[in-house]
Amino acid sequence: MLVKTYGAAVQGIDAIQVTIEVASESGISFNMVGLPDTAVKESYQRVMSALSQSGIDFPRRRIVVNLSPADVRKEGAAYDLPIAIGILAASGKASAEMLGDYMIMGELSLDGSLLPIRGVLPMAILAQSLGFKGMIVPESNATEAAVVNNLCVHGAENLGQVLRFLSDPSAIPATVIDTRNEFARECEIFDYDFAEVKGQETVKRALEVACAGGHNILLVGPPGSGKSMMAKRLPSILPPLSLAEALETTKIHSVAGKLQRGQRLMTRRPFRAPHHTISPVALVGGGSNPMPGEISLAHNGILFLDEFPEFSRSVLEVMRQPLEDRHISIARARYAIDYPAGFMLVASMNPCPCGYYNHPTKPCECPPGAVRKYLNRISGPLLDRIDLQVEIMPVPFDDIASASAGESSADIRTRVTKARDIQSERFRNHPDIHCNAQMTSRLLTEYAPLSTECLAILRDTMTRLDMSARAYDRILKVARTIADLDASDTITPHHMREAISYRNLDRASWGATKDLPF
Repeated sequence: MLVKTYGAAVQGIDAIQVTIEVASESGISFNMVGLPDTAVKESYQRVMSALSQSGIDFPRRRIVVNLSPADVRKEGAAYDLPIAIGILAASGKASAEMLGDYMIMGELSLDGSLLPIRGVLPMAILAQSLGFKGMIVPESNATEAAVVNNLCVHGAENLGQVLRFLSDPSAIPATVIDTRNEFARECEIFDYDFAEVKGQETVKRALEVACAGGHNILLVGPPGSGKSMMAKRLPSILPPLSLAEALETTKIHSVAGKLQRGQRLMTRRPFRAPHHTISPVALVGGGSNPMPGEISLAHNGILFLDEFPEFSRSVLEVMRQPLEDRHISIARARYAIDYPAGFMLVASMNPCPCGYYNHPTKPCECPPGAVRKYLNRISGPLLDRIDLQVEIMPVPFDDIASASAGESSADIRTRVTKARDIQSERFRNHPDIHCNAQMTSRLLTEYAPLSTECLAILRDTMTRLDMSARAYDRILKVARTIADLDASDTITPHHMREAISYRNLDRASWGATKDLPF
């Protein structure tokens, strides 16, 4: 007897259908074909034990399992459940009547219980698009899959419960989630707030500008000046995720296995802060079993790199292409995958090895040339891709003690959201452009024209500081964002001067004091 069950394989952040064909014939043997990896081949042992612990004898028949399409490599233990159901149905020990209506995925424990799997959300989206009535998954994955509309998701605890469901659909009630209400209720909850930050008004303004235009930003300052503290609060002033962005972000984290047990939908923009010892593969993704890297996990959110110069040169340089293209293409001998990488880069660093260059009270102890050498750990092309470079100084104790609470994140977020709304309207005919930071040179010419006075200011600055053409574009983009925050149709000299002030590391005097021989 031949029976078909249906599952899915994850490729990148999307899923493709996998048909599990099981043929049961006279004889005693077991064969599995269809390019299974070791984990899939080992499902035979897990299925045998799970059936035994569930009180079911493994069929003493010649069984052939084919995972189609045969040229796509099948990885992981998520095929345990559809293989087990297919074997029982082909042997006449389970009902096969409803198998064509449901996509089935799940890992079996030796005692027959179902363990959570990765990538359930893209699988559920695929099942809905292919017209399946529903999906059977481990109970701990049910809420994740249930965010997909018009798909009945049934979360099972063990193999026996799935077998009962195939005979009586009422055995496992469908998991129902009101996605929009859940999303609206949780998207305004944050762990940190800018109201807790005292002082640093100039830096907070720079961070507001960065969030309003989606610009990359580098914070340079001594230890204890508040770089990491303020960076952690950036998600609280970014515009809320749209439902489409939330689904895309959740898909990436689902594939990477980063969703917490029972988590439904990511309602807040991700904030990823890898350690400076991270490898290039961990940052961009890939590996023997391809997984999204940190830049993809930060998609639609923030990638925070603390101690920026301490990252290896190879790690930093692999970010250059994703920063421009907003996606990463990974090509290996066995596969080629595209991952989204539309993140906002926020980096922080000390100004020198000792950390106290330009400190108002503590002297710098670095030898001559050390400041410039320390900055040169970051390549010029990568530094040019960072729109705002802001120097930050520690707040004096008296100011900390006397300062009142700062402006709340909610108030800042309102201004940022209004600026983003202006940009959404501006780029409504450009589907791949969402904010000012993504503007091309052609769009800059159209949407950021300069008056004679602004052009003179910019020409003088570019000449004195010997800036690159890329820095020219960055200043224009930032100036356009500052104008949007003021709801101004044109860029004024005030906007231009403020944008130029955020290129601190381009000053010829920065780092030069320690380079003098006297």
